Amino acid sequence: MIEVRHLVKQYDDNLAVDDLSFTIEPGRIYGFLGPNGAGKSTTMNIMTGYLGATSGDVIVNGHNILDEPEAAKKCIGYLPEMPPLYQDMLVREYLEFVAELKGVPKAERDDEVMRSMRLVRIVDMQERLIRNLSKGYRQRVGMAQAMIGSPDTVILDEPTVGLDPKQIIEIRQLIRELAKDHTVILSSHILAEVQEVCDYIMIISKGRLVASDTPDHLEELVKGSETIEITTGAGEQKVRDILHGFSEIEKISCEKDKDGNTAARIDVKEGSDICEKVFFAFADQRTALRSLSTIHATLEDVFLELTKNEADDRAAIEDARPQKKNKAKAKDTPENSPKDAPKEETKKDESNL
Repeated sequence: MIEVRHLVKQYDDNLAVDDLSFTIEPGRIYGFLGPNGAGKSTTMNIMTGYLGATSGDVIVNGHNILDEPEAAKKCIGYLPEMPPLYQDMLVREYLEFVAELKGVPKAERDDEVMRSMRLVRIVDMQERLIRNLSKGYRQRVGMAQAMIGSPDTVILDEPTVGLDPKQIIEIRQLIRELAKDHTVILSSHILAEVQEVCDYIMIISKGRLVASDTPDHLEELVKGSETIEITTGAGEQKVRDILHGFSEIEKISCEKDKDGNTAARIDVKEGSDICEKVFFAFADQRTALRSLSTIHATLEDVFLELTKNEADDRAAIEDARPQKKNKAKAKDTPENSPKDAPKEETKKDESNL
């Protein structure tokens, strides 16, 4: 278990992490979301001991990362966005080096390295130079180094960046397999990936935790009014006449689709379920519905709603900062130039060429 308590990280006048607190429970895949510059990587670097905090605590399985760094770090495996790989080493050679750095007893290193390679399926690559591996296999090597020492928690920072679709699918499957025996914290900008892989999501904005829950419960936060979409061969006025008098409806928007049908969006009040009423209203008027569906909030809607002011706030901060002016040196200003100074030669001395 990892406890983050009132974490603060200040860089001069920039508050990267602002009184951040949360708890990582064992046995889950956590998604760590936030816009660029929100403080995700800074938080993860503090959690793993790579960076010190201005104030606050990170407790890893009872060990404070600042007071007991060696004991705390043994409980965490970390894959940065740019894996720390030595390109001129063989895969196995590199992992043996990592095992030595992590203090794995010499008698156990071979078994530990082989276990990590089997886990991420790179046993057949162990005698290859890392620089000759594809991006996907280099990511696997990075994940293997994170697994050396059998940590309880694995932190993965953008593990699928730069991978092709096939490699992304493989890494996602690998993350699911890791979660069977480890707690996984996944930072990613790909919302579909987080929604597909993670069972608990934390959203950070401006260094603060703005939401923390399961994907389904987070979607309830921005549900607001429901939206129903219908398609019918009837004209717009006919649609409005049929739906006239529904007290649950707040707004109706209509347009023609490419086939000449009327596509209508019906916004209804929160908590109102009128799909059945709409269906029978059209049936009573002997008007066929070609389609009827309800639009639900997505993780993308949640993310945009909870972080919508961040870009504006950052732009305002940049505009408020004093602009640096390029001051000319005194000797370059006309008023400080000697009055009788000879004019600069405009023609080069050919003897020096």
